[in-house]
Amino acid sequence: MEVGILSMRYAKALLEYATEKGMAKRIYQEMYNLSYGFYSQPQLRATLDNPVVSIREKLALVCAAADGDGESVREFVRFVTLVLRNKREGYLQFISLMYLDLYRKLKHIGVGRLITAVPVDKATEERIRQAAAHVLHADMELETWVVPEIEGGFIFDINDYRLDASVATQLKRVKQQFIDKNRRIV
Repeated sequence: MEVGILSMRYAKALLEYATEKGMAKRIYQEMYNLSYGFYSQPQLRATLDNPVVSIREKLALVCAAADGDGESVREFVRFVTLVLRNKREGYLQFISLMYLDLYRKLKHIGVGRLITAVPVDKATEERIRQAAAHVLHADMELETWVVPEIEGGFIFDINDYRLDASVATQLKRVKQQFIDKNRRIV
């Protein structure tokens, strides 16, 4: 079975179950943390794929990645146990991403990412989040990343659109214009 189809089925089932139990938002937070755990710790997936590690140890690892030192909600634990018993732990990363996507569509939540060369203060971040929420007519989640390589300016990703006003990109454009102009001369 294709990864996307399987992940979507599990994510839809979890969302329906979580909504029925009134825990959709809490499970959303745990899935968000879990997907970030997969992103920041690549060895997490390798450990889950390891057949020597028991289901109990995998469950403890996934719960720790999803909720840190706190206790995961019962619905989340039951779902992860189901996934592990069906030997679908290799799909858990994709299931978490699908759940996030489905939940955001259901609750009309937009996703934005602001990339700057220096840290942005909270007031500016909040103004950007509110302006984007007003334009999209939806709630906004805004991530801020500091990437010194852009040399200044900002890059703003919102849903599937990108506004690139970074100094590095502008310098690349100027350089390309000089190259194109010099080719015509020679």
